[in-house]
Amino acid sequence: MLAHSAVRAGLVAALLVCSSAAAQSFDPSALKLLQAMGREPTTLARYQYLIHEEPSLRSSDQVLALQFMSFSQDELGLYDQAVFSFPLKDDLPEDLKLPTSADWKSADAVDTIVALAAQRHLVMVNEAHHDAHTRQLTLELLPRLRALGFTYFAAEALGTDDPDLAKRGYPTRKSGTEYLRDPLYGDIVREAIRLGFTLVPYDNGLNGQARENAQAQTLYQTVFAKDPKARLFVHAGYAHIDKATGRLGDLQPMALRLQALTGQVPLSIDQTDFLETGLDTSDAYHQLEHTFPSEKPEVLLNRQTGQPWSARPTAYDVNVILPPSLTLDAFGKYKYGYRINGEGAPLPQVMDHNEMQRASWLSLDGKRRPHSIGAELCRGTIPCLVSAHYFGEPNDAIAADRYAIMGFNESTELYLRPGRYRLRASDSDGHTLSESSIDIASQ
Repeated sequence: MLAHSAVRAGLVAALLVCSSAAAQSFDPSALKLLQAMGREPTTLARYQYLIHEEPSLRSSDQVLALQFMSFSQDELGLYDQAVFSFPLKDDLPEDLKLPTSADWKSADAVDTIVALAAQRHLVMVNEAHHDAHTRQLTLELLPRLRALGFTYFAAEALGTDDPDLAKRGYPTRKSGTEYLRDPLYGDIVREAIRLGFTLVPYDNGLNGQARENAQAQTLYQTVFAKDPKARLFVHAGYAHIDKATGRLGDLQPMALRLQALTGQVPLSIDQTDFLETGLDTSDAYHQLEHTFPSEKPEVLLNRQTGQPWSARPTAYDVNVILPPSLTLDAFGKYKYGYRINGEGAPLPQVMDHNEMQRASWLSLDGKRRPHSIGAELCRGTIPCLVSAHYFGEPNDAIAADRYAIMGFNESTELYLRPGRYRLRASDSDGHTLSESSIDIASQ
């Protein structure tokens, strides 16, 4: 039962990688918190539980709760809120010197990675599990790598409890871990199936070095042992893509172990060392973005050699820098222009209509179109979750997009590809509050 056992292991492991911790134990109070979260029937219920319990927890457990709160927000479509809730940052190398525009130039990340992958048999891209923006790159790479001859796609969130996934064509709750409940992750799996990739689940319920070894062994046995000339695209979390020790302490990462097993040197793409984590413009991410502004995911190429820049060249091959997208308007703003200030000061007027802004990158360069939704869909029950399901798919299918409405006057937009959808609002127990059909035009 990989999908069940890996849920908690995957979430817990995500807490470790950016602190370079090799192991972490949980005391009885932390275990009690984890167990209580596991008993909640839905992601929305878990989120409500964390909101209620977090203020009364001791400081160490509050950190744990905030981390899981950010995972929940990501799964509920509250993407900016997830990043603001837990602004996770990697510890960068002490001797790191950021590139300058005199020596480096910006280039489109997708085009550059495709060119670098032309002669490779193994490409790995990482994500930050609470930051859905780090899933956009993989979604854009899938058709380009398929055209190069890549035929296997491995995703950390996939489980082994859904043998009919590829035949059915869309993921459900049983298809993998909780990360897969994010519509962007679901879109990745749908696209991989549509393009004809062979899906490869590879994660496990282990911890530490045992987990890295087992991940690599599963990929080797499932793919390269049977097809030595295979071309594999892997979507993993954090430092699992590293080809050297360091970010996982003394642990040998999955990519390093797989390289030893196959003899294939991975093309490892990092997105997590330089992430937008808040409004502090003095950090390394904002320095890079100021020097190399871009509206699309970018990489930096040396002006003389054309080689891509990597902050950790022994661990991975290239850094991808995502364009800035965070805004405090994600927490709401007045319909008539009044905004919540940075200190969260009380608003002097009664809000008529509170617009919850979502990031423009969710349009996926125009492939998805915005559709307005509001609290009226909740039929007086707040909070509620509004989900857009592809027409004909069941409630347990991963939604095309969804958003948790937390206030009686909130409105926002779902981003959907052209087609017909079933729009469903549900409460924290998963009960249907309202349902209707909508059509998204192509123009």
